[in-house]
Amino acid sequence: MKPQRPETDAPADADERRAVPPVICYPVAALPPAPMALYQAARAGLDLVAEYLVPPREARCFRVSAGQFFRILSVEGPQVGDLNLWNANDLSERFYSGKTRALHGTHLSTGDRMWSSFPHLRPMATITHDTLDWYGFDASGGSVHDVIGTRCDPYTHNLLSGGGQYHHCCHSNLIRALSAETRRSPVDAERHVHDVLNVFMCTGFTRDTGQYFMKASPVRPGDYLEFFAEIDLLGALSACPGGDCSSEHSSDSAACHPLRVEVLRPGENALDDWRPPAQSAYDRSHGIGPA
Repeated sequence: MKPQRPETDAPADADERRAVPPVICYPVAALPPAPMALYQAARAGLDLVAEYLVPPREARCFRVSAGQFFRILSVEGPQVGDLNLWNANDLSERFYSGKTRALHGTHLSTGDRMWSSFPHLRPMATITHDTLDWYGFDASGGSVHDVIGTRCDPYTHNLLSGGGQYHHCCHSNLIRALSAETRRSPVDAERHVHDVLNVFMCTGFTRDTGQYFMKASPVRPGDYLEFFAEIDLLGALSACPGGDCSSEHSSDSAACHPLRVEVLRPGENALDDWRPPAQSAYDRSHGIGPA
C-alpha cells in the first residue's frame, strides 16, 4: 500500500514552483500537415473492397493497400477495440503509440496521424473521420481513442488476480491473430505485438492520484473511426473482453459485441497528387559515424 502523501513538508517557495508555466515538449508547427482537403475529396467516392468481422473477445488481421481507406465500425452494441498496425512488408516498422502521443496528445481524432517506430518515424495512417469527435473531454478528463493505455494482457491479469490464466486479453488475442495471419509461432508473433490505439475506449487520468481510468464508451452502432493508409498496412484489431469498459476488462462477465473493419478504395485519379511518405531523413549516425 502506498504511504500517505506527501511525506515531505512543502518548501517556502512551493506555490512559486508550481506556478511555473508548462512548455509543450514537441511544438508541432513545423510538422508536415496531413493533406486533409485531398483526403476529404477522395472519400467522397469510396467503394468497399473488403470487410472483416472481429468476433467478441477475439482479434482478426486485415490488410490495406497504401492509398486506401479503412473504417472500424460499431455494429451491434457498445464495444472498444485495440488496434495494432505494421508495415505489411516489414513487421519491424510498427505503430509507435508513445511518439504519436507526444506529437498529437493522449487521444486521437480527425487529422491526427499514427506514426511508426524508429528508425522509420513516418505516418502510417491518418484519421480522416471520427463520428465521436463531438465527445471532446468530459468533466472527469476522459476522452475517446486513447494512446495512453497499453492493452489488457495476461501477465498483468495473472499478477493482479493472484495467478489467473486468462487467454482472451487483447495482447493474447492480437498474438493469435498475427500468428494465424503470418504463420509465425506464438512466441515469434508476440515480439511484434505492441502498444495500441484504444479505439472507442473512453479513458483519462484521475485528478487526485494520476491513475489511468476507463469509463463506459459513448460508442453506439453506426459509429466509426476512419483512416487513410499512408503505406501498405497489416492491421490487427481485438474486440476487447471488457466490452464497453464500463466495469472491468479481461473477463468473461462483460457484455461484448463484434466490430467490423471495412477497407475502401477511392475513385480513379482521386489521389493523383498523393505520394506515400518517406522514412525519416535522419542519417542514423548517432554521433559515431555512417550508419
